Amino acid sequence: MRESREKNLELAIGREVRAFRKKQRLTVAELAGRTGLSNGMLSKIENGNISASLTTLQSLAQALNVPLTAFLRRFEELRSVVHTRAGQGVESERAGTRAGHQYNLLGHLESNSSGVTVEPYLIVLDTEADIFPTFQHDGVEMLYMLEGAVDYRHGDHIFELRPGDTLFFEADAPHGPEVLVSLPAKYLSVISYKQTI
Repeated sequence: MRESREKNLELAIGREVRAFRKKQRLTVAELAGRTGLSNGMLSKIENGNISASLTTLQSLAQALNVPLTAFLRRFEELRSVVHTRAGQGVESERAGTRAGHQYNLLGHLESNSSGVTVEPYLIVLDTEADIFPTFQHDGVEMLYMLEGAVDYRHGDHIFELRPGDTLFFEADAPHGPEVLVSLPAKYLSVISYKQTI
């Protein structure tokens, strides 16, 4: 466990060194020259293959004009994860539910470091589902057709969605299933929008 954690730290530091170097448009050779490291040693640090000494990290920080702690900034940050087992999605109320559309929220992360909220839904339209005129909401949406077939409206355009088809669009335009061609229809909907404070 300790060995794994140390490897993760080396990789995290290496990623940060590389990111700062690239942001400043420096080559490996240029940064190595500023620090007195060989190209190979700098490459090993950036790839997380070795554990750099504090003296070496301080030299890199000075050469990149960043605080030494900048190399550690992402290592201790918590990363959220949600695992939803098959059939365990949370049924949720969205505009389409009143039209007979079944929405199963497959996972949700509250505030996260990306600044973006992503909501994945499994949507099921069956024989009882009605056509819902249109939805409109913030962000972008991606649909992936799993089963059945629908003709889907986005703005003034109609798209035939069949299993394996994807539709990716800005969600503030009117959109929704226009014709239920083959039921039951199932598709994955992933909605993404900026987090609100």
